[in-house]
Amino acid sequence: MGNIVAIVGRPNVGKSTLFNRLTGTRKAIVNETAGVTRDRNYGKADWNGIEFSLIDTGGFSVNSDDIFEDEIRKQVMLAIDESDAILFVLDVRHGITDFDEAVAKILRRTKKKVYVIANKADNNELIYTANEFYSLGIGDMVYPVSSVNGSGTGEMLDALVGDFIEKPEEEEELDLPRIAFVGRPNVGKSSTVNALLGVERNIVTEIAGTTRDSIHTRFQGFGHDFIMVDTAGVRKKPKVNEDLEFYSVMRSIRTIESSDVCVLILDAVRGLEAQDLAVLDIIIKNRKGCVIMVNKWDLLQKETNTMKEFEAEIRNKMAPFTDVPIIFTSAVEKVRLIKVLESAIEVYENRVRKIKTSELNKIMLKAIEHYRPAAVKGKFIQIKFVSQLPTYAPTFVFYCNLPQYIQDSYRRYLENQIRDNWNFSGVPIQVLMRKK
Repeated sequence: MGNIVAIVGRPNVGKSTLFNRLTGTRKAIVNETAGVTRDRNYGKADWNGIEFSLIDTGGFSVNSDDIFEDEIRKQVMLAIDESDAILFVLDVRHGITDFDEAVAKILRRTKKKVYVIANKADNNELIYTANEFYSLGIGDMVYPVSSVNGSGTGEMLDALVGDFIEKPEEEEELDLPRIAFVGRPNVGKSSTVNALLGVERNIVTEIAGTTRDSIHTRFQGFGHDFIMVDTAGVRKKPKVNEDLEFYSVMRSIRTIESSDVCVLILDAVRGLEAQDLAVLDIIIKNRKGCVIMVNKWDLLQKETNTMKEFEAEIRNKMAPFTDVPIIFTSAVEKVRLIKVLESAIEVYENRVRKIKTSELNKIMLKAIEHYRPAAVKGKFIQIKFVSQLPTYAPTFVFYCNLPQYIQDSYRRYLENQIRDNWNFSGVPIQVLMRKK
């Protein structure tokens, strides 16, 4: 189980820049809520071999101080509640503002570990100035960093990952697939789980010791035996409705990380929306198997090609990760729910599939011979050997003379050749290039 780290602070202190620095990417998911545009970033970061999920709570554009303080409180309280650690980012050039004090007042009450980040400390004078943040009375240290050039982030990350507590797995259940049901609010997650549990009652009690925001239940029925990871039945939040999208995505991260395969449930009436793509992006980044379940299919007025056109639209929005089973269901009428389970188990088998090195080289080297990578700067790229790494998700390494010149388009070609020859439907594939 990974750890979740939330980045909080007032606008324009460099939260998104720090997020990009730590995740090594500039990709952001943008959503529009209640007329206020916010950048919401969800990503994976790695330091010294330790992975963790990173969430940028974003900034706000507001018209009054009261609204601003209300929005700060909603975002920070949700971040505090759902995260394992908090990065409190401040601007060393502007010092402590009233808004910083408002956030600090909330953070003082939490029992979560808070790291005070004095951002934009680009020179020694500003690093010395960062000492004023000790007056906030939060954390043991102030970490002067520069998100732009990365200075100081190493010391901060050492402290961050050093404080992570390993979450033990339940050893007796490690050999069973873990299937999670995820999606935005009101798509039918609870109805689906209740329908499955109500049809066949060969259910073992909930597994003790699991995380506080996902329920692990062993499902035995219809020839299947797996762990169902569900967010239904989690303790109620009195103010969840204030920012339901943000809260649901944070819950989804924990649920996804504790699973092998995720059933992403869509609302057939509303189709594939921005938040669905945000959850799908989290599934792919965590390299989990995926099945798309289109629920409430009974509510649609259908014509001859309605299902075919709907599926084509979903795959177009999901591109380039389109090799995913899509199943149209109705949880209320209990239509094709067993098909969802069968597809999820098949995706799990695809995720753990190992290809013999001899078979892999025989087929892939022939595909490479048929379509060679383009020459760069007059230099020809020669791929000599390919192997599959013994990782928890399919990872293939191609050994060549000039790996730095392999284009993304050619990586996609190699991935497509792998998918054409072996069944990895529903599973993200990682293609790595190494120097021979």
